[in-house]
Amino acid sequence: MSEFPTPCSPIDVILRIIGEQDEIDQVETVILEHISKVSEDLDKATAQLNKLMEDNGIDMMPGYTNPNEYTIEINSPQVAQFAHLIRKLDTLMGIVDTLWLNTVLTSKQRTDATYQWQQRLIKLAGRIIGIEKRARISAHSKGKEGEVAEAAPESATGDKEIADEAEKTKAA
Repeated sequence: MSEFPTPCSPIDVILRIIGEQDEIDQVETVILEHISKVSEDLDKATAQLNKLMEDNGIDMMPGYTNPNEYTIEINSPQVAQFAHLIRKLDTLMGIVDTLWLNTVLTSKQRTDATYQWQQRLIKLAGRIIGIEKRARISAHSKGKEGEVAEAAPESATGDKEIADEAEKTKAA
């Protein structure tokens, strides 16, 4: 099993240290809205592709020979929601692969769908990491950087696309 980095975990800790409830509520609402939108879109795409499977008489999905497993530490509701998005994406990609294997989707359609949805989650992760960076800056400006560093050490992502998206969000 591999360790999977989650973009949400330190935000909750940092916001509690800053300690302003209205700021905490605002940030949690923004994150929830971003996650909810992607979740709704995943549900719609899954329903459309399930209908396509049904219309083509496909009722079984193939299994994968060597699926990857990841361990995720769920330490906030936002992390749980993000992990749920990943499970939804995994389900959607299974349906895409099923349609492709049954020649309902072309290789290009499969590749495009996979890329599109990976980019959606990368962009979402980048936005959340950008929000975390802004929360760290806010904590620093309030003289609480020591508490934050101890409670939620900053970790860099190894994914350039997520890091780039986080920088865009931080600048916004």
